[in-house]
Amino acid sequence: MQSRPFFVAVFFLAFTLHPLQSQNSSPGPSAPSAQPDAKARRPLPKPVNLKVLPKDITPEELRKTMRGYAGALGVECGFCHATNPQTHKLDFPSDAKDEKTTARTMIAMTRSINEQYMSQVHDPDATPADLHVTCGTCHRGHSMPEHFVPPPQEHHRQAPEAAQPH
Repeated sequence: MQSRPFFVAVFFLAFTLHPLQSQNSSPGPSAPSAQPDAKARRPLPKPVNLKVLPKDITPEELRKTMRGYAGALGVECGFCHATNPQTHKLDFPSDAKDEKTTARTMIAMTRSINEQYMSQVHDPDATPADLHVTCGTCHRGHSMPEHFVPPPQEHHRQAPEAAQPH
């Protein structure tokens, strides 16, 4: 008789789990496939407080763009985004940090350089990447742009004949 409670438990689990398995085993064309080993991710929230980036940017494209900025400057998200004191999580819409204002200015600057100036350069030897500035063009993985110091080279020096008056 001890097997009866076991049988009832197995029978109960089989009937309660079966509808769940059938829902997950054949998702519709628009439903994401459920994988038991995959981490469940909640959808990214709609971006808000966008001032220089397109208002209709998707959350995924925004995340990709932000990761590009962070990589070009060698920083983490908290460099520009303030922490909410109550939740201790990043408050992405907040304008509390001056670095975010600076970033917006720099984004607008690079956009202007590309649209107004780089688009006017007609160099047949240049690749599309050569005709486009990014944050990395100046920052090169540092939070502050590196100052350029040209290497000493022979052709930068004045020729001895040109140095003497004729």
